[in-house]
Amino acid sequence: MNANKRIEAVLAKHPIVLFMKGTPQFPMCRFSSRAAEALESTGATFHAVNILADPQVRAALPHYANWPTFPQLFIQGELIGGCDIIEDLKASGELARMASEVKPVD
Repeated sequence: MNANKRIEAVLAKHPIVLFMKGTPQFPMCRFSSRAAEALESTGATFHAVNILADPQVRAALPHYANWPTFPQLFIQGELIGGCDIIEDLKASGELARMASEVKPVD
């Protein structure tokens, strides 16, 4: 399966996905750490993808999402943005609202 198909499969399976460097428990960059912490602070259940463990996804995702940097947050398959946007949404309360409105995947 090519990288774009794997990205699509992850997005179809999980309503909230954070593509990040490292994992929420062991982030490998400050931006990924801040993004995961923002999501965790809302109580959201999310799936994290360590892009460092999959060079093909790491290379394909910026083209797939039309977003050049990591982390990248997707909710219901839609790109929300990177670390700064995630933190702004958290500060305004929008991140918690968006997470609470997520529909479970069938």
